[in-house]
Amino acid sequence: MAHERVGGSVLSSVREGSRKIEKDESKPRIGIINFERRKHPRFNVDLPVEYYRMDLVFRQTGRAINASEGGLLIYFPERMEIGQQLRMKLYFSVGSDLESVECSVEVVWVDIHLGEGWGDYRSGVKFVDVSLEDVNKIRKFLKSLSQS
Repeated sequence: MAHERVGGSVLSSVREGSRKIEKDESKPRIGIINFERRKHPRFNVDLPVEYYRMDLVFRQTGRAINASEGGLLIYFPERMEIGQQLRMKLYFSVGSDLESVECSVEVVWVDIHLGEGWGDYRSGVKFVDVSLEDVNKIRKFLKSLSQS
């Protein structure tokens, strides 16, 4: 029997385990299975971002609170819509150098906002258009975080 490979033989083990459970329903089902779907590890950060919506010219600011090679988790001062495209500038330091990266991002999820007085709107964005030079800056920055 051919098995799909997801994280080694995890899927095979889960299928075999579920067959055992089906055979003996009297055993309690205890435990949590978490299949990580991310392609890149995430790092907690606190970085300033400047952005502007494609339909507006003025810039606004937000805070990136985690980052990966694939995207960012950002607190925005306004509600974003899934699929919304933004131009963004992200600021960070690598060693003693201050770096910035300019890119286009797409909003891929938005969090429920609890109303006035609860702060900013939390959204996840993925990188859509980033120059090779800026991709290398991001990788260098994330690598510096993984070594600390």
